[in-house]
Amino acid sequence: MKIGVLTGGGDCPGLNPVIRAVVRRGMSEGYEFVRIKNGWKGLLENDILELNINTVAGILPKGGTILGTSRTNPYKKAGDLEKLKANYKTLGLDALIAIGGEDTLGVAAKLISDGITNVVGVPKTIDNDLSCTDYTFGFDTTINIAMECIDRLHTTAESHNRIMVVEVMGRHAGWIATEAGIAGGADIILIPEVPVDMDEVCAVIKKRHDRGKTFSIIVVAEGAQFKDKSLITKEEKLDAFGHVRLGGMGEILAQEIERRTGYETRVSVLGHIQRGGSPTAFDRVLGTRFGVKAVELVKDKKFGKMVALSGNKIIDVSIKDAVKELKTVDMDLYAIAKVFFG
Repeated sequence: MKIGVLTGGGDCPGLNPVIRAVVRRGMSEGYEFVRIKNGWKGLLENDILELNINTVAGILPKGGTILGTSRTNPYKKAGDLEKLKANYKTLGLDALIAIGGEDTLGVAAKLISDGITNVVGVPKTIDNDLSCTDYTFGFDTTINIAMECIDRLHTTAESHNRIMVVEVMGRHAGWIATEAGIAGGADIILIPEVPVDMDEVCAVIKKRHDRGKTFSIIVVAEGAQFKDKSLITKEEKLDAFGHVRLGGMGEILAQEIERRTGYETRVSVLGHIQRGGSPTAFDRVLGTRFGVKAVELVKDKKFGKMVALSGNKIIDVSIKDAVKELKTVDMDLYAIAKVFFG
């Protein structure tokens, strides 16, 4: 059995534990592994290396991915799909394990329909926005990083009587902002699922000042949108999957708060800090469990499936179902967050 392994999309802590588990579990079955470099780009360019027990030695605590990654979309340019299929056939792969999020697994779902059917998916995204799984690995590490940054901003905000706006990742779903904000004691949390009403935001800040709280911590997801459409938060540059490059939400929010309230406001954009570094214990264990299950799905020839977490059980679900729609923030959880606004 010859199995290709690739990681696509944004990197995140926990990818290497998955890769390690895939190889260790597969080698116990006598399987051979191929390291496909830089996501789908590796299949387009036939950029491969051997993947064995020595390759994965010592990678459990490391962030990022030893396979490399990219946002390559083989469905974007004419001729790329045919090139990918030809390379796949030349490699003689019996199975492919694709580790990624909405875009990477979206490609996997299309490939299944287009004839490359022996694919198993592993859900990876710091945004935690893939359907059919309670958690994706990488998310826990990310919210812990964001929480620690929020903790540190509390002391400087209080010392200088400032409003601190903390911009975190989250294009369409505000899971990072919501859970890191709750854990970090944010005074306001703004997410893509709920349009930002500047009147309400400023009213909460003024209410805090009226009761003697001369600083506030506001956590905002990068993909949050204003009710007032005249406040533009996006650049127009698109990636290979047609996503608009996000940027500036925190800065515009901070400017508006200071203009409307007169209170000094600063912004901290956490950016790729959230993706980097060593994975938490939770993500190491979850990634390990996902990797082992992925190989077992290959062994059982349960292709077209993605491993998933349901409660505390590792199950399998359809890749197509997992990428059908994004998992957005549970409004019951957001209602809990709002209890502490102000």
